[in-house]
Amino acid sequence: MRLFNIKLALMALALAFIVPVASWAQDQSDPQDPATTETTTATESASEAQVATQAPSLEQAYQREFAFLQTQKRELQARLDAFKTRSAREQSEINQDIERLEGELVSVRAQAERLDGLVFDSERAVETARSNVDVLSSTLLQADITLEEAYSPPPAEAIPSPEDFQAMFQAAADTAERAGQVRVSEGQYFALDGAEVTGQIIHVGRVASFGVSEMASGALAPAGGGQLKVWETGAGEASAEALINGERPQTITLFAYESLVNEIEANPEKSVIEIIQSGGMIGWIITFLGLLGVVLIIARIRFLREASASTDTLVQAIVPQVEAGDRQGAIETLKQFKGATARVLTTAIRNLDREREHLEDVISESLLNESATLNRFGAVIIVIAAVSPLLGLLGTVTGMISTFDVITEFGTGDPKLLSGGISIALVTTQLGLIVAIPLLLIGNVLSGWAERIKDEMEKSALHIVNRYVEGQTGRN
Repeated sequence: MRLFNIKLALMALALAFIVPVASWAQDQSDPQDPATTETTTATESASEAQVATQAPSLEQAYQREFAFLQTQKRELQARLDAFKTRSAREQSEINQDIERLEGELVSVRAQAERLDGLVFDSERAVETARSNVDVLSSTLLQADITLEEAYSPPPAEAIPSPEDFQAMFQAAADTAERAGQVRVSEGQYFALDGAEVTGQIIHVGRVASFGVSEMASGALAPAGGGQLKVWETGAGEASAEALINGERPQTITLFAYESLVNEIEANPEKSVIEIIQSGGMIGWIITFLGLLGVVLIIARIRFLREASASTDTLVQAIVPQVEAGDRQGAIETLKQFKGATARVLTTAIRNLDREREHLEDVISESLLNESATLNRFGAVIIVIAAVSPLLGLLGTVTGMISTFDVITEFGTGDPKLLSGGISIALVTTQLGLIVAIPLLLIGNVLSGWAERIKDEMEKSALHIVNRYVEGQTGRN
């Protein structure tokens, strides 16, 4: 149909072009020229004859062309319908294949996840089995170390079997039975001065021993390499004599040990100076602050005690004179006393003739002046109490830095190399808390005491004023 429309458009365009050209040619001919007129007339006659002759042929051609185009249109429409039908069928088949493949993909993914879970469970089971084998091997190795000659473990590369554990348990039972016995044997051990002594050794299982000899007797301790030595002078000597005589004392003094492989040495108790020294420079600073805090506390207690002890005495001494109006006598009496309370009461008596509001302001000003004396060293004590734990924390950080420096340079093979930094880290914290806790408690208690003294002075001054006013009222 589209091709037919194109052909009709082309024919219309050709006719539109031919008709103007023919009109233009006719206009250009001279109407006065007889030859031209004749020629035109002849041409028109010939054209009319030709059109009359060709008109049926053109119409037939158009009809044939139209019929041909209609046939092509039907063929193209049929092909288009067949193509659409085939495309829809193929699309349906493709969709079915996609759905089938998606179902297979979901099934494969589910199977893959199930297989991954099985693989993970298998790996975990293998790891658990390996861990169990390592634990069993470690148990057998520990049994070899603990039971010594009583048990021989299987080779390290072999997997432990139930027979190996049966042998281990039997060896442990035999060892426990022997360990629960007290036996006596001849042997050598070392005295306190290092001399080797030959005598009788009483073995209390495998956890304690006693030595009995004319040269040295008592409880024995490991000396290293399977050897024994006397632990302390007189320690366990009575128990050893009782056991060698077959007696059963109610109390036995012994030295319990785990193994004779390593020597055990007595650790001497550190003095206070040694403990502070182990804390380094920061330990000495904290100690100095603690001593300074103690001195300030003693001085503050002395000031507060003097200020609080004379309050009641002063009031009782001057009340009769104030009631009698003898202000000068009361002032002379107060001059015999020293302290903040005497100064506050003197100021109050000197200003008794002023108005009540002004008098109270004078008393408050006098109390503020005395507050500096009563609060002396209080803030310093609290500051020391607050700074001491911070210094202890600083020492802890410093000690840990020293420890990590040693670990970086020498590793962790020798614990003695780490002891210096660990001592600073622990001792400084201990010293900081030892200084801070008492100073903080005592400092707060002394601050409360100073506030009570201020309240008592204010109350005493107002009491004197009131008694003076009452005395004046009675005399009038």
